[in-house]
Amino acid sequence: MNTPVDDDAARQRQAYAPLHVFRFQVDFRQEGGGDVPLCGGAFSEVTGLEATMEPKVIKEGGRNYGAVQRMGQVTFATVVLKRGMTANRDLWRWFWMVGQGAYAIRLYARISMRDAEGNEVLAWELDRALPVKFKAADLSGKGSDVGIEELHIAHEGLRLVYPAGAS
Repeated sequence: MNTPVDDDAARQRQAYAPLHVFRFQVDFRQEGGGDVPLCGGAFSEVTGLEATMEPKVIKEGGRNYGAVQRMGQVTFATVVLKRGMTANRDLWRWFWMVGQGAYAIRLYARISMRDAEGNEVLAWELDRALPVKFKAADLSGKGSDVGIEELHIAHEGLRLVYPAGAS
């Protein structure tokens, strides 16, 4: 029988175990909540989950050993979603609507990393996502590969979120 101390030790080991990057899920929702059935297929790859802070260098008079570093503006990379091309055109419709002037159609995206049992371990959330590039699959009569489409998303914020009960 496990004691509370054994359970705490197991949770500690699990918290430091590396996560597998092939177990993830992408969901979109509108501002104010509610899931939006935007994507009909699973994504095979997500890249660009990054934020960069540009340091401000201040050179003080009389300080000869290095400059003072201060926090600068944070910028976010474009997130690229890739999936096998299907007959579902929801990603294209979202891109097309924004391209036609529907600039207010911004969504919140949640990229969840999952453990071996399928439980959410952590998630990245993108604020006010806006599609900025759509790329259809390259076509070739010589190939036998699955077509991959891409959606590039600009956003206004990146947050790391832990599910309830996680540390």
